[in-house]
Amino acid sequence: MQRYIASRAIDAGLTIWLVLTLVFFAMRVLPGDPAMAALGDQATTDQLAAFRALMGLNDPLLVQYGHFLWDMARLDFGRSFRTDEPIGGLLAAALPYTIELATAAMLVGAAIGIPAGVVAATQRGKAADYAARALSLIGLCMPEFYLGALLLIIFALRLDLFPIMGGGGPPLDRLHHLVLPAITLGLVMAAFTARLARSSLLEVLKRDYIRTARAAGIPERQVIWHSALRNALIPVVTGFGLYILTMLSGSISIELVFARPGLGTMLVSGILARDYPVVQAGLVVFAFFVVAVNLTMDLMYAAIDPRIQGPG
Repeated sequence: MQRYIASRAIDAGLTIWLVLTLVFFAMRVLPGDPAMAALGDQATTDQLAAFRALMGLNDPLLVQYGHFLWDMARLDFGRSFRTDEPIGGLLAAALPYTIELATAAMLVGAAIGIPAGVVAATQRGKAADYAARALSLIGLCMPEFYLGALLLIIFALRLDLFPIMGGGGPPLDRLHHLVLPAITLGLVMAAFTARLARSSLLEVLKRDYIRTARAAGIPERQVIWHSALRNALIPVVTGFGLYILTMLSGSISIELVFARPGLGTMLVSGILARDYPVVQAGLVVFAFFVVAVNLTMDLMYAAIDPRIQGPG
């Protein structure tokens, strides 16, 4: 087990290094002058030259790359080109909004998707099954930003039940601002979870021990919720974890639609302003989440099925 964990940790480290390298060079390839973006069109030539020298933009590319890797190893994200604020402070302010959105969306997805999948599987070929499958297909086909805009128009603009934009202040106000974005992202996740739960449960219901339990006179509700669902949830949990990766990218568009001051909004603002340090920090944090989820799923696979660890 220790050897398996070490190998997965090495893979995770190499992935993070590759992401850091890609992020660094991709930012330098994009058109535009970060000095001009930071100082504005009215900046003089001397001011632009002084800014480039101060920020190390005149150094050879490999020197800049070395400084970048060293800073990332020390978790030093630098300062914003545009506002001169420490990026660590910007991340500390933005991350809670993204984390609470992702957490709430996962809860919504599980709370809706798993029961819907169970109903569809137990009512196979009936109206409830067709309805659940149709709704899940619509949810998978509908882009998050479109669904978010639709809910915003109906429940915020027309019915005035929720705030139009922002992240909120006090806890209750913050929760009020979170409802629509979480439902938007959670409904898409629920559609995926429902289809996965349905197919997994249908497969489990065909097994011999389920037929034996039914023949023994065990109530159907107990067979479904205690015997079958426990085993059917293993692939659901696996797929749920993998879908988190897709949800992280979807959270960017949701934060933009609802004007939430999260990591996605910070990242897009940094791209538009050619703010290298902000964009690099945002992408590195997203990459860290992706690698962390993948590593967690690998360890869960090994715990569920020790054969995955390989010989020895």
